[in-house]
Amino acid sequence: MSGTRLTIREETTVHDHRKLGRELDLFDTDPLIGSGLPYWLPAGAAVRQALEQYILGVERRAGYRHVYSPVLGKRELYEISGHWSHYSEDMFPPMDLGGEQLVLRPSLCPHHALIYRSRAHSYRELPLRMAELGGMHRSELSGVLGGLTRVRAIQLNDAHIFCTPEQAAGEALGALELIRRAYAVLGIQAVRYRLSLPGAGGKYVADPELWERSCKLLTEVLEASGVPYEAVEGEAAFYGPKIDVQIADGAGRESTLSTVQIDFHQPERFDLHYISADGAKHRPVMVHRSIIGSVERAVAHLIEVHGGAFPAWLAPVQLVAVPISEAEVPAAAALVEQCLDQGLRAELAGPEHGTLGARIRAARLVPYQAVIGAREASAGAVALRLRDGRRPEALPAGEAVGRVAAVVAARSSELWGG
Repeated sequence: MSGTRLTIREETTVHDHRKLGRELDLFDTDPLIGSGLPYWLPAGAAVRQALEQYILGVERRAGYRHVYSPVLGKRELYEISGHWSHYSEDMFPPMDLGGEQLVLRPSLCPHHALIYRSRAHSYRELPLRMAELGGMHRSELSGVLGGLTRVRAIQLNDAHIFCTPEQAAGEALGALELIRRAYAVLGIQAVRYRLSLPGAGGKYVADPELWERSCKLLTEVLEASGVPYEAVEGEAAFYGPKIDVQIADGAGRESTLSTVQIDFHQPERFDLHYISADGAKHRPVMVHRSIIGSVERAVAHLIEVHGGAFPAWLAPVQLVAVPISEAEVPAAAALVEQCLDQGLRAELAGPEHGTLGARIRAARLVPYQAVIGAREASAGAVALRLRDGRRPEALPAGEAVGRVAAVVAARSSELWGG
């Protein structure tokens, strides 16, 4: 295939995450679980966990504080937030339980508003950045469901920043910068930045003054960021405008991965406040932001971008030890143990898995292969084969593992340092 440019149709076939996801044992579905409810196999779970750990670390370094909140809430909660009147067609029906109606949440923001409201806050605490990798549910029609991109159970990388009106633009700009950095590490390209504005119809909150304020702030943020953008009517959230960061698959189909929103509506609905320097109560602004959106959609896009050949830090298996014969199995097993001690995901592919050639081919997407023969086993050395075809000089096993661990820790797109 080298030297041949794939057509869009061929490229889409090769890099369709639904096909690759099943071939590489990343995820699958079962009719007894239901449409739009994929489950993650061990390899896919490893990719997902690596991505989640990366995002949690990014957020901690940026001053976010993580919380957990339940996936259920009383119907009254969503009546207060406005979801019930403006968004109920995308929500699952209420469940009657002990005289109460409980609903699978369609978003995390009402829960985070209540967490903020549960304690008094001073202006000195703001901005308060609250983040969660939390579950939510959307009642998607079966005809639009597919793979990981459109699902009914969503794990969302969500955050809400409670801040003063004067801080809102700076916080939104900071969120855009986090998105830009994450895309660079993940190998994702944004194809378009969209200022999503309200359109005609009654699905939007009727408060022209709040819409004007939030639209003005987001426009300022986009202008300050220097990214080209276009304004599109009818794509806003029901409570406010948003910046949508658009990605595209191999066929050019766009979807939204990341968002930044400025919300004056829900702080009013939940009567949120902070005590200012003047001793009076003031209303905070909620900045909604998601660096990678839903974990499901992010992983789907990463599968297609990398064709299953993930960067070393994301790969389900980062190193596979391949002993030539049974005699080298103990040395290969010891190498795997060294890798596991360094926090690497490593596996042993012994002779019971087939011929040497078959085992090497089966591990073609693994970033590092360590083929161990009698010479390497006796010397305690490792001669790595990199996925890109390179073969660095043999190194002592500990040094080789350390080099690999350093590349993984740096989340580098390269497989080997200089």
